[in-house]
Amino acid sequence: MTGETGMTGQAKLADKAAVDTAKAGLTSGRRNENAAPRAAIVAPEVKAAPDTVTAAFAEFMTAFEAFKEANDERLGEIEEKLSSDVVTRDKVERINKAIDEQSRLLDELVLKKRRPALERSGRDEAGLAEHKAAFEAYVRRGDDQALRDLDQKALSAGVSGDGGYLVPQQVDEEIGRRLRVISPIRSLATVRQVSGSVLKKPFAASGFASGWVAETAARTQTGTPELSELAFPTMELYAMPAATQGLLDDAAVDIEAWIAAEVDIAFAEQEGEAFVLGDGVLKPKGFLSYDQVADTSWEWGKIGTVATGAAGAFAASGASDVLINVVYALKAGHRQNGSFVMSRRTQGAVRKLKDADGNYLWAPPARAGDPASLMGFAVAESEDMPEIAANATAIAFGDFRAGYLIVDRVGVRVLRDPYSAKPYVLFYTTKRVGGGVQDFEAIKLVKFGV
Repeated sequence: MTGETGMTGQAKLADKAAVDTAKAGLTSGRRNENAAPRAAIVAPEVKAAPDTVTAAFAEFMTAFEAFKEANDERLGEIEEKLSSDVVTRDKVERINKAIDEQSRLLDELVLKKRRPALERSGRDEAGLAEHKAAFEAYVRRGDDQALRDLDQKALSAGVSGDGGYLVPQQVDEEIGRRLRVISPIRSLATVRQVSGSVLKKPFAASGFASGWVAETAARTQTGTPELSELAFPTMELYAMPAATQGLLDDAAVDIEAWIAAEVDIAFAEQEGEAFVLGDGVLKPKGFLSYDQVADTSWEWGKIGTVATGAAGAFAASGASDVLINVVYALKAGHRQNGSFVMSRRTQGAVRKLKDADGNYLWAPPARAGDPASLMGFAVAESEDMPEIAANATAIAFGDFRAGYLIVDRVGVRVLRDPYSAKPYVLFYTTKRVGGGVQDFEAIKLVKFGV
C-alpha cells in the first residue's frame, strides 16, 4: 500500500539535528514567546527510489515514527496553549505528505513484484503456444488466417474477424490479475464471470420465519420470505492504444506484454471510478450512487450513513467516536470481514487521530505489501472516494465481498485497425464489466455533516 522515499543517511542526520536544535529552545516544556522564530524542520524528502521493497518499507516506517513524534508535539502544544505552533503544524503536514509519497512508491514496487509470468505449467502448452503465435501474427501483420483456423478447431461460433478476436489466455489472465491489484474495490468485492450480458441474482431480504411450539401442539404455517431480483448488466469498457508499424515489426518487442500494460491501466482507472461513483448508465453502478439515509432510519435498497456531527470535519470533541460508531453499525457477521475505504488525503487526516489512551488508531502495515489498518481493520485507498467536505461521504466501511458484486463477461477482445489512423495501427480492445450493491446491509458510510 505504500511507496518509496529516498531519504539518505545525511538527510536523516540533518533532520534529527534540526529536531534536537528546536527542542533545545524549549524551557520547562514551553516556548519563550519573545524568542526569535526557530528554523523550520523539513520533512523527509524523496531523493532516490530504493531498489527493493524491503528498503522502501524500512524508509516508510522511519517516516511514520517521525510523524508520530511531530504530531505528539503538535497535540502537546494544543493542550498547553489551546493552539499549535504554525511551524509544528507545517512540519506534521510535510511529513504526512512524505508518507503518502512513500506509500505510493512502495505500492508500485509491490505491484511490479506481483506481476506474474505469462506462461504457466500444467496446461496445454502446445495449444497455448499455437494461439499465441496466431495472435502475434494478427497483431503484427493483420494475418488472421491462423486465428480463424483455431476458431474452427474449437467450434467457436461467436468469434469472427469483424467482431475482433479473443486475446490469448495468457494475456487475458495477466490483465485480470493486474486489475485486482490496481483497482482496490475489485480486490475487495465478489467477482463473478458470466457468458451472457446480464447476471440476475435472487436475494431474500428476510429469512424464513420460525417459532417455538409444544410437543403436541398444532403447527401453523410460518411466513414465507420474499425474494427480490437484482440485475447486474455488463457494460462495455474499451481502450484503443496505437502503435507504429515499425514497432510491430520489431521482433524484440513483446506485443502481448505491451497490450497488457496499456490496457490494464486504462481499464483499472475507469472501472475503479465506476465501482465507487458510477451512475449505472453505460457503466457499473457505484456504491456511493445509491440512495443514502441516516443509519437509524436505514431500509433495504439504501446505504446507511453515520454523521461526524460537524460539517466538513471530524467532531471537535471525541473525533474518533464516529469511526467506532460506523464499525458497530454493521452486524457482527459483516463486521468481522470489514474494511475501510478512503482516499489518500482522508487517510492522512485519520492518521492523526488517537484513542482515549493516547494510542494512534491508524497503524502501518506489519510488512511490505500488506494494507495499513485502522482500529484493526484493513484500509484500502481509493482516489475515487470524495475528499473531506461538508456532507461528503468520504469514508466507507463494510464487508465489500458480501456487499458489492462485480460481473465480468469472459474474454477480452482485440480488433486490429490499420486504416483509421495511418501511419498508426489501432488496437480496439474491449471488455464487458458490470457491478452494483448486492447486500445493502453490508456497507456503511461516514458522513462529514450533522
